Amino acid sequence: MPMLDASHARAPGTVAGRWKMLAVLLVCAAPVIASYFTYYVIRPEGRRNFGELIDPQRPLPALATQALDGQKGTLPALKDQWLLITVAGGACDARCETNLYFQRQLRESLGKEKERLDRVWLVNDEVAVREALRPALAASTVLRVAPAELAKWLEPAAGQRLQDHLYLVDPLGNWMMRFPADMDAEAAAKAKRDLERLLRASSSWDKEGR
Repeated sequence: MPMLDASHARAPGTVAGRWKMLAVLLVCAAPVIASYFTYYVIRPEGRRNFGELIDPQRPLPALATQALDGQKGTLPALKDQWLLITVAGGACDARCETNLYFQRQLRESLGKEKERLDRVWLVNDEVAVREALRPALAASTVLRVAPAELAKWLEPAAGQRLQDHLYLVDPLGNWMMRFPADMDAEAAAKAKRDLERLLRASSSWDKEGR
């Protein structure tokens, strides 16, 4: 009598198990996929994003960070929250102060949804942050990073500097939008609409806090 090949006997069950596992993963990922499909693909006629969508998206790099109190960490630790990022040296020139102001105003304008968005200032030099700025930074995450490594991840628009923009990172840790340089009050109102749409589109799976 021919011997039964045990590997063939197990094959149907193994294949079925893998399909079941794949189905479970798809069910778990469905809300995320649906929200991004809605925002990126199904765009009602006449609707335009103010911020520039980054394609392909760029995940947070394993970049070393240091907080103002000296605590060390890595950039991916910021995941699981929407991040509104500005970049500038510790001296913080006029453009830096303006970006910090609009960064704060945009978050506050989101009302009850503001806890889903963190303000992040990435300091890209060794200059000490001015003491006069520290009270306004109490609710911000301020991290010192290596400028050369940061420049491999974030990128300004053509003809602009890295510190001229605000950058948006999603809770999955992907840089996915860059707001136009030199933001003013009119631009901030348009950026707010982008933020509101994104928060609404992701509301089924993204909750406040990490």
